[in-house]
Amino acid sequence: MDDRQKLLHDWTEKLLAAFEIDGTRVDIDAVLDLAGKAAHGVVRPAAPLTTFVVGYAAGLAVGSGQAEERVAMDSAMSVADTLCTEAATDGGTE
Repeated sequence: MDDRQKLLHDWTEKLLAAFEIDGTRVDIDAVLDLAGKAAHGVVRPAAPLTTFVVGYAAGLAVGSGQAEERVAMDSAMSVADTLCTEAATDGGTE
């Protein structure tokens, strides 16, 4: 693990602890990949918005009992990934 990866891992662990959701699995590379797709396929500020909405949607699904944590996150990431790909292909959003 290089210095950047360690910093991101440590920051993620600190966030999880602060929100009392320690032990939650976060695929940092997948989140960063999605953010990159949103930034380049839509517009740069779409990156944090996309990752926020994905996390929020997954949290709502888990909280309402619609899906287990991993399924909810994978599903939300997949939907956003598809939309980013479509936006890049279409030249942005309408």
